[in-house]
Amino acid sequence: MSKKAVVLLSGGLDSVTVLALAAQQGYELYALSFDYGQRHNIELDAARCAANKQSQVKAHKVISLDLKQIGGSALTDDSIDVPEQPGEGVPVTYVPARNTVFLSIALGWAEVVDASAIFIGVNAVDYSGYPDCRPEFITAFEHLAA
Repeated sequence: MSKKAVVLLSGGLDSVTVLALAAQQGYELYALSFDYGQRHNIELDAARCAANKQSQVKAHKVISLDLKQIGGSALTDDSIDVPEQPGEGVPVTYVPARNTVFLSIALGWAEVVDASAIFIGVNAVDYSGYPDCRPEFITAFEHLAA
């Protein structure tokens, strides 16, 4: 029996790199992307491309979630401008609880496919002030998932 992993795949640099690392570690991969009402779908196109090119991806799901209904982010609310320069504090591009929601769904799919691991590509060094990319958040979710 091969080891399996669910990989959160946004299509961005971090998640595509994590997909390659999980493949390198010998996992059978189950890629999971989200169409959450974000302004642009270019990353979803990149996620589909990355999943199709990686032979160890056994399935790629794109889950539709309409996070525009809760708003609060320049990525999901057209009335909030995307800033051209970084500011102080949590940026307006932070989507409230996005990684919590994504990881929770990944945990559910991991149970269904009997995966022993979940991979997420967040950058602790360059997390832009997003609370759900901080090492403390990832550690807390690891405890919850265990």
